[in-house]
Amino acid sequence: MPEPPSRRKFLTNLGGAAAVSLASQGNAQAFLSPALNSRFKLSVITDEISQDLGHALEIASEEFGLGFVEMRTLWNKNIISLDQKEIAETQKLLQKYGLRVTDIASPLFKTDWPGAPKSKYSPAAPQFGADYPFEKQAEVLERSVAVGKALGTNRVRCFDFWRLDEPDPYRSAMNDVLRKTAEDANKKDIILLLENEFACNTATGAEAARTLADVQSPNFLLNWDPGNAAYRGEIAFPDGFQKLPKERIGHVHCKDAVRKADGTYEWAAMGRGIIDYVGQFRALAQAGYRGTMSLETHWKGGGSAEESSRQSFAGMKQLLGKAGAL
Repeated sequence: MPEPPSRRKFLTNLGGAAAVSLASQGNAQAFLSPALNSRFKLSVITDEISQDLGHALEIASEEFGLGFVEMRTLWNKNIISLDQKEIAETQKLLQKYGLRVTDIASPLFKTDWPGAPKSKYSPAAPQFGADYPFEKQAEVLERSVAVGKALGTNRVRCFDFWRLDEPDPYRSAMNDVLRKTAEDANKKDIILLLENEFACNTATGAEAARTLADVQSPNFLLNWDPGNAAYRGEIAFPDGFQKLPKERIGHVHCKDAVRKADGTYEWAAMGRGIIDYVGQFRALAQAGYRGTMSLETHWKGGGSAEESSRQSFAGMKQLLGKAGAL
């Protein structure tokens, strides 16, 4: 993986990009009404369509009718590794297609916990273009904040470290790090979105409720992902969702899963899996949730990333319609 720019140079360059972003927000206001109307602010993670950002944004805006996108990797680079020129191009494309960014899908804390046995989920190669050890997580946060401000969002995703078979001896220290990071982010007016990730220590609704109870920072919210909860073996809705403090749901990911004959799981297009998304969407609406919600396709059965996302988004729209959320 190419070496990213130095920390100081990256942050200095992004400071100028942030100013450009703030200056251009007035021009973007004309584009804030998406063609697809929903109770939720619907979005898609762009790299689930294409690494070609311009093409992904065109599909999201003109075909899917969205007003928001989520950013993770683009042009085969992790979002926090973009240089000043690439940030400027991203700003230009977002303006062109009238799209806003929900959050920076950062790899923050997708790393092994120091001093613990190496997790069996720790990838052998960089995942989504990122491979930052625990010692580099402060830099990951700084880069995520800088990119977020440049692209007009104050929300940064994070995780709860690669999953351990026996996390209890380390749980208190993990919570301390999450709490301290939330405090540091709050000083920068940043909201952290903890994603329940099946390969991390917070994977299910039950585990998310526990972590949120232990980390009470007001800017530490949940990126609720029913697909990841189901992949870990939980009945995501209603069981997992019922355990969550609804007022602390800050973002939602949508992907479906099926359980195979051997008891393992694989991804499915939205509406073709085991998750009761109609019930989930209704429950979110009844709880007063009106926030952002991203399609995170993951399923590859359409023959290409773009076609898989197209089919999965069609399924998501049908489910939203049945739930009365369109």
